[in-house]
Amino acid sequence: MIERRDFMRRSSGAVALGLAASAGLVPAVSRAQAGAGWNKSAFEAKSLNDVVKAMGGANPTESKDVVLAAPEIAENGSVVRIGAQSNLPGTTAIAFVVEKNPNALAAVFDIPEGTDANVSTNVKMGQSSHVYAVAKVGDKFFYSAKEVKVTLGGCGG
Repeated sequence: MIERRDFMRRSSGAVALGLAASAGLVPAVSRAQAGAGWNKSAFEAKSLNDVVKAMGGANPTESKDVVLAAPEIAENGSVVRIGAQSNLPGTTAIAFVVEKNPNALAAVFDIPEGTDANVSTNVKMGQSSHVYAVAKVGDKFFYSAKEVKVTLGGCGG
C-alpha cells in the first residue's frame, strides 16, 4: 500500500515533467545548440587556424591592438582566469582558443556595436599551452598569444 506522501511526491514530479514537455522545455539543450549563435564546427576545431576558418575567416594576423590578460602560471588548471580587450575599431567578436585542450575554442563573445570590446572568463586547461585571444573585425581576424604553464591539470589531469 502506497502512503499519501509517497504518492504526492511521485505524482508531482511526473506532473512537472509533463508540463515542461508540453511547454517545449524538455529539449532546451538541443535547441540551444541548434540556435543561430551556435557554431558546432568552430567548437570542434583543434587549432587556431581551424577555429578562424570555421568562424568564416582566413589566416589570422597577430596584432598588438588585441590585449590578452592571462597568468604566466596557473596553479590549478580547472579554473584559469583570462581576459581580452580589442582596441581595434569595429570589433564584433572576441574568442579564446586554448591550443592543447581537447576542444581548442573555449569561448566566443559577441560584441554589440557601440560597446567596449573587453571580456573575461574562466577556462579549464588540461596542460600547459598557448592561449589565444582572437578579435573579429569585419571579415578579418586578429590575435594575441601567451603561454600559460599549468601545474595541476583541470581536464581530468
